Amino acid sequence: MSHQLPDVQASAPDVTVGLSQVGVTGVEKLVKLARGDDRPIVLMAEFEVFVDLPSGRKGIDMSRNLATIDEILEEITREEAYRVEDVCGDAAERLLEKHDYTTTAEVSMSAELVTREETPASGLETQSTATILASATATDEVTRAEIGAEVTGMTVCPCSQGMSESRAREELHRLGVDEETAETFLEAVPQPGHSQRGHATLTITTDGSPEVDLRDVIDVARDSMSARIYNMAKRPDEDHMTYHAHANAKFVEDCVRALAEGALSEFDHLADDAVIRMKQSNDESIHQHNAHAEREVTMGDLRAELGE
Repeated sequence: MSHQLPDVQASAPDVTVGLSQVGVTGVEKLVKLARGDDRPIVLMAEFEVFVDLPSGRKGIDMSRNLATIDEILEEITREEAYRVEDVCGDAAERLLEKHDYTTTAEVSMSAELVTREETPASGLETQSTATILASATATDEVTRAEIGAEVTGMTVCPCSQGMSESRAREELHRLGVDEETAETFLEAVPQPGHSQRGHATLTITTDGSPEVDLRDVIDVARDSMSARIYNMAKRPDEDHMTYHAHANAKFVEDCVRALAEGALSEFDHLADDAVIRMKQSNDESIHQHNAHAEREVTMGDLRAELGE
């Protein structure tokens, strides 16, 4: 004789406090991104899925969450035509439909994207890695999608470079080099400063339209630091990276401002309510601590701030 299992999750909790995020993390799935006539890009993506929980319900239907994600991602692996932010948006909207007690559903995804490129001096073929970040929040009124990336680059400290330049200027003067020649030399040959490996994050949140090209996001983020870096490099490439980084020394704050300037220039088609999130973290080379700066701003406020 069969008996019906109790729905414990639907019962009232002992402590009637609502929760803003309940769900699952670390869900790994293969996702395919279409590239026109080229072969699709296959990503090993990690998902987080959350819904809100009212105070009168003990728990969410965890298996239903996983079943929804599985169902959607299985469709995506066959379809190939989705943008990563659409993956999250569709999942969030379906979660909202399947959970009649929720008012908000959130789905986020991260994955490593590997692309091929050439090094700047020797033309050596190498690979570049970026972490794709995508998420979506669905309510009964609207679905907002976020797309972005975290990339690695190189920065040089202007402060320590300034001290090196001052020392070089004094030595040139001591050697009898006239001031005009000394300044010409110092302008042509950037002086040493302590360098860091920098991590730039740029994400853009919209209602899903118009489109934001992920490759443009990655380019803006990589160009916000003192210099791009490359996984494989010959000596001419190493010289190129070192020279250009020292010729473009930046504080961590400067990198975030460069992200803002680049985002405004590259994504000027976005509406004023688009949200730009910018973050820079530098692994300091001569300190045990790291440097960090960030800003979150609407495109409208950014336009006003930069006088556009």
